[in-house]
Amino acid sequence: MLEYAYYPGCSLEHTASPYDKSIRAVFSALGIGLHEIEDWNCCGATMYMSVKKIVGYAISARNLAIAQDMGMQICAPCSSCYTILRKTNRHIAWDPKERHKINEALKAADLSYDTLVEVRHPVDILVTDLGLAEIKKRIKVPLKGIKVAPYYGCQIVRPHGYIDDVDDPIKMDHLLAAVGAQPVHYPSKVRCCGGMLMTTQEKVALKLNLELLQAAVDNDADVIATACPLCQMNLEAYQKKINKAFGRDFNMPVVYFSHILGVALGIRPETMGLDKLIVQPEKLNACAREARI
Repeated sequence: MLEYAYYPGCSLEHTASPYDKSIRAVFSALGIGLHEIEDWNCCGATMYMSVKKIVGYAISARNLAIAQDMGMQICAPCSSCYTILRKTNRHIAWDPKERHKINEALKAADLSYDTLVEVRHPVDILVTDLGLAEIKKRIKVPLKGIKVAPYYGCQIVRPHGYIDDVDDPIKMDHLLAAVGAQPVHYPSKVRCCGGMLMTTQEKVALKLNLELLQAAVDNDADVIATACPLCQMNLEAYQKKINKAFGRDFNMPVVYFSHILGVALGIRPETMGLDKLIVQPEKLNACAREARI
């Protein structure tokens, strides 16, 4: 049985709870064990790093040290958490002096971090470790060719393209196709949504999201599937502002890739928090209703 130390992160605890619910449900349906890291803390994101790097790395390393003691690789669904945890690993590997400082900080919590723990993204786990053939065996609900724009965002394949190609990743495309969805050509799949610019430079961020939404419409997508809580929020929650600012009429559903997998696996939409999204994916919901799940 495949088993991983699960790091949900702050976003999945609250604003992105549908992502957390859908990941847990999908992995359970596929027989993959997720063991939540006990007493995990914020990954540090960008705020800590910008104030004092050693503090940011030590905060992140605490999670890694606990996972090390669990003897498992980490599954980190949030793009930012995934990136920060991997960045901390790289920093520790590259700089022995900083590694010593970080371990000095960890001593206060009776921890040490000596063996680098692999940090994995759920897309990579599903495609690489479990495999598409195994996932296909579990399909219960035909998705009838729902057209999906696969949006990876700017973080999970950068800077080194560890899980996929930096400029044209395809693992999520293959994963969605394996469960019956139809990935469309989406040239904006790794463009930035603006991230936290939505709180500091809103006009810039709205323009970036306008372009992402328009690319999905231009390529006849029924829904955008993402793997990032911040991308999902920017693209979905700000559509009204984008429509007002640019004279558009977007009503594009933005779901997590795990929602599409979950429906195909026969998981009830409300179990995955799909009913909590602002713009409902009507075609995806229709597939669930027709299958009576």
